[in-house]
Amino acid sequence: MRPPMSLRERAAGIRLLALDADGVLTDGRIFIADASGSEWAMGFSVRDGHGIRLLIRAGLEVAVISGRDSYGLRLRLGELGIRRSVLRCRDKRAALTEMLAELKLEPRQAAFVGDDLPDLPAIGQAGLAIAVAGAHPDVRAAADWVTALPGGHGAVREVCDFLLAAQS
Repeated sequence: MRPPMSLRERAAGIRLLALDADGVLTDGRIFIADASGSEWAMGFSVRDGHGIRLLIRAGLEVAVISGRDSYGLRLRLGELGIRRSVLRCRDKRAALTEMLAELKLEPRQAAFVGDDLPDLPAIGQAGLAIAVAGAHPDVRAAADWVTALPGGHGAVREVCDFLLAAQS
């Protein structure tokens, strides 16, 4: 019987990093900008963005699978060069499965980073399941690894640095 692979060994085989948006790329807060509630804003970490660019430059695919859609999120994804996204997604597992098929990858070649209950199906599908610090307890329990940093405050950069180190 083969011993289980270490996280670093599993990370070495990752070719797709899929991320939730709210609570992972952001800290999960939404700022309402007008009385109608139609204008709102989110904050993104520039450190996370640099890590994503480094991963893309290293040849890994980066995608966002999110239940939310917004102009600000789409703008940020475009700035970072993230070409794959499924927004307003109600079935994150199905979205990840479809992405893997398009890329001709196996689930073991995907990492998924999440923070809340809608992320659990995709976390269960991915070969490397990651929760951000402060994630829902069920998400942390399902994860192979929980980041030291919370979403929107460097958690994605932490993941990117780990994946890049494992690739070498």
